[in-house]
Amino acid sequence: MIALIVISFLFSAFAVQLFMRRARRHARRYGADMPQRFHKGHVPRLGGAGIFIGTGVAWLVAGIGSDPFNVSWPLKSSALTLLCIAPAVLGGIIEDVTQQVSVRYRLSLTIGSALLLCWVLNLGLARVGIPAVDGWLQAMPFAAIVFAALAIGGLPHAFNIIDGYNGLAGTVAVLVCLAISHVALQVGDRQLAAMVICLVGATLGFLIWNYPRGKIFAGDGGAYVWGMVIAIAAVTLVQRHRVVSPWFPMLLLIYPVWETLFSIYRKVARGQSPGTADALHFHQLIFRRIVRVAFADDEARQLLARNNRTSPYLWIFAALTVVPAVLFWNNTLVLIAFCVLFVATYVAAYLMIVRFKVPRWLRP
Repeated sequence: MIALIVISFLFSAFAVQLFMRRARRHARRYGADMPQRFHKGHVPRLGGAGIFIGTGVAWLVAGIGSDPFNVSWPLKSSALTLLCIAPAVLGGIIEDVTQQVSVRYRLSLTIGSALLLCWVLNLGLARVGIPAVDGWLQAMPFAAIVFAALAIGGLPHAFNIIDGYNGLAGTVAVLVCLAISHVALQVGDRQLAAMVICLVGATLGFLIWNYPRGKIFAGDGGAYVWGMVIAIAAVTLVQRHRVVSPWFPMLLLIYPVWETLFSIYRKVARGQSPGTADALHFHQLIFRRIVRVAFADDEARQLLARNNRTSPYLWIFAALTVVPAVLFWNNTLVLIAFCVLFVATYVAAYLMIVRFKVPRWLRP
């Protein structure tokens, strides 16, 4: 399986470098006055295309011939999965290039791809660890499919929200994929482990160009690759193996999921559309109110230094959910308790930062 990581890494790294060199003129389309922009200069946003290529090539190679990597993943299955994901990812890539694809249209593409995946791969989320809800979902298979489609179609946008600084969303995706692959191997599912391991290699191939220099960004396309693949793996893991608690992927992904839900609440409470971009996400507050101003020769280097120093705060934040998820992957009550603890900690930390009550030990 290490060979699959190497293959996806090499193809992704090469493709990302190619896009980095050839797509600079498209970067000028990204407005300098956008609220979520925290860098200077024109940086291409096509890293997601390279991640998609690296992941896709490794998936197809895994199924060639007589199972050379011992992952039991037929070529037809991996190819169909890749084709179903493609519409959502391509929609994100087109947005990265043109900046003219609306949020509503991109959401339609991700939900459409999710429904297609549920139909082709026979996916459904028939249990959530709550007996009353589980009984209802099992009695209504269509509801289980819709539930799975919403999860698969919504997670890409959650990753898009946390994709704000160099290495942030990419490292979170790597941590989540490694956790899923660990549990998949624990239950003997090498096929599922291979799916996310390929994404790990492709993401690392992107990160060598993205962190710390910020030479290229993942863009919407990258967030959609991470979200779609991780969501497929999470739903499939819970569906195939009843020993795995459905709250295992929930705790793994609680950071991007809760960031999205809290952002929707925050904007609706202020009378704004949930699709309106702003600069009040958790990672943006850390950038502005915790990370100190870096001294550099010019503004561009100063922003880059602060940008890079912001991501580790969120890596640690995400790791605090990944570790207990891996330790208690089959214990629903403990996983639910950690989810509640995360939500309470997030809200308390958010209010503390907003009110300028950050402890000294949190300031570098």
